Formats: sequence, C-alpha cells, structure tokens
Amino acid sequence: MGFDVYEAQEEGNGGDSRVELLDAELTNKQDLSIDVGLGGGNSEVVFALKVGKDLDVPVLRVPETDTFVRRRDLPNFCRGKEFGDGSPFQMILNETLQTPRSQALIVDTFEGLEGPILNQIRSHCPVYAIGPLHAQLKTRRSSTPMSSNCFWKDDANCMPWLNTQPSRSVIYISFGSALKLTKDQLMELWHGIMNSGKRFLLVIRPGSIASKDCGEQIVAELVAATPERGYLVSWAAQEAVLAHQAIGAFLTHSGWSSTAESNIAGVPMICWPFSADQQIQSRFVGEVWKIGLDMKDTNDRVVVEKMIRELMDNRRDEFTERASLVAESANKAISKGGSSYRNFDLLIEATKTKGVKTSFGNGLSKN
Repeated sequence: MGFDVYEAQEEGNGGDSRVELLDAELTNKQDLSIDVGLGGGNSEVVFALKVGKDLDVPVLRVPETDTFVRRRDLPNFCRGKEFGDGSPFQMILNETLQTPRSQALIVDTFEGLEGPILNQIRSHCPVYAIGPLHAQLKTRRSSTPMSSNCFWKDDANCMPWLNTQPSRSVIYISFGSALKLTKDQLMELWHGIMNSGKRFLLVIRPGSIASKDCGEQIVAELVAATPERGYLVSWAAQEAVLAHQAIGAFLTHSGWSSTAESNIAGVPMICWPFSADQQIQSRFVGEVWKIGLDMKDTNDRVVVEKMIRELMDNRRDEFTERASLVAESANKAISKGGSSYRNFDLLIEATKTKGVKTSFGNGLSKN
C-alpha cells in the first residue's frame, strides 16, 4: 500500500516545523527511507537464499535474531531468482541502506515487545517506538469507537452470536483485506476447522477466493454446510471481535495490523503467513514471544486440525498466560507514562521544535 510523502507543518515561534512520512515504494527519495525490520541492512543475509537449498538453515548475521530466524522466515521475495535493479529485493535493500540517513525512525511497536532489536536500530538512527499505534489512538481519544479501519462493511450479526458462546471457546479466522486463497487452500482450511470440533467465526471476504475457482459458489456451499458451532461473515470489526470474551484463538495471515490487534487483546495466534513480512512475524509469534504457533509453508487439513487442538486444548493455559502478559505490556506502553506514550509526546515535541525528517515502519519484525 503506497501513501507517498505526507507532510505535517506547524507555524511556531521559531519558524516552520515539519515531519515527513513516507512509503516503502519511494526508492527514488534518496533522503527518505523506511525500516524493513532487520537492523544494519545486511545484504548478505537475504542474498544467501539465492544459492541455499535448505530453508531451515539459521540466519546468523542479524543481531538479536541469530538464534531463531531461519531462511524460510525471511520475506518471501528472498526466495525468488530476481535480485537485480527493479526487483523487490533490490528495492528493499535500497530502502534499508537509506535508513541511517533519516533523522529518526518511527515504528509501530513497543519496547516491551521488541526492546533488543530497537536498541540495535538505535545504533544507526534515533527511534520512536509508539505502538501499538491503533490502541494508542484510542488511549488519547477515549471516545474513539472500535472499528475495522477498512473499506469492507462489518457484519455486526456475528456479535450477538459470540455473546451466546462460552468464554474462550471460539477460534476467529481471518486473513486481512487483500489476501486471496485458492479453492484447495480454503478447503484444506475448512476441513481442518471442521475436524477440530471447535466453535469458529470465519471471515471470507468478497473476492478473497481466486476467481477461476468460482468463489461465490464455494462460499454459498460453505455457508449451507456451517454447523451451529460456526459462523461465517464477509467481514468483521476485528478489534471488537478479538476483545470479545468468547474468542480463545486467532488463525491469521500474520499481517502486522492483525498481530498488533491480537497482542493488545491478549489472544493467542495460529499464524499462516503468505507473503512479505508475514513470514518473520509468524516466527516471532511462535519462537520469540511464544504466544502462538507458526503454520507457514503448509496447506494440510491434518496440520490445521492439530494446530487448533494444540492451541485451544493441549497448551491452552500456556499460550493464554503468555498472551495475557504481552497484552499487559502493550497496554502499559500506551498508557499515560508508558514508553510508547512518552515516545509519541517526544516525537511531537521534536517536530515542533526543530522539525524531524522521519521514516515510518511497522513492527521491527516488519510489516
């Protein structure tokens, strides 16, 4: 998603103050940059995938991640064969190398979640960690209602259904506003959910099934086949759903917005990543924060069923406790006096007093 360069200007006693925000696609803006989540811009880290055959080989050149990040956890464009000018790899590399030229880097994460990596980034340029940003907005504007922040219309009918379900008994399944599934992917997912025996709320967005697979017909058939323990919607107000007491797990594509919303709500995750930053975020969820399971590189109903049972039965207490601790840390960060709250105030003050040319990124595990 591109949002170009946004400028905010304020007239003050000392003249104009200005902050610039930019999108990752602006590689021609040589004085602006955006963080891609791997401190130091080590080009060799990703390039190794061009010649390496074993995706489980650990990545050893990135500070604070060398004990858990594997080649398969790096962004999916690293698995391609195109590394020249104009390639996604080269675009991201150029942006990373420009990051130290920024006067500051704004990231949608918080100290309690990614403190060690934030410290690594600070050796290259100042960092303002102000996340989870969606929740901080609500802290500063207490009247702001929960919303999906999306152009899809919410189906509010799922909320009364959730009200009738036992506490932490429902797995919520949604894959964001852009992802498309093939028929095979959807059917393997569906059978895994059915075989788990768990209550579920499944979002199947209009147009989210590859057109060649007759998506509308498939959805109609699934709606007809949905048992009383399940509910299908075309879209849901995700923040409100995740905050509901009936939700016990979240099966997600591991996009950063979804990850951040799940963190603030304290809901354990099953991560089924598809592209870009989703790969490494799913690894952080499973191996670093230990608030869920990583289901990358698979499309198997047996695995789906096993993951759901593992999260909601066998290790339920373990994951619930860990997710609650992360939620506590996140909410503390955005509360008045918390690290993200203070950083936000410091950022505003810096732009007022001297103007700060900044880069904006999501979590350092990147979105």
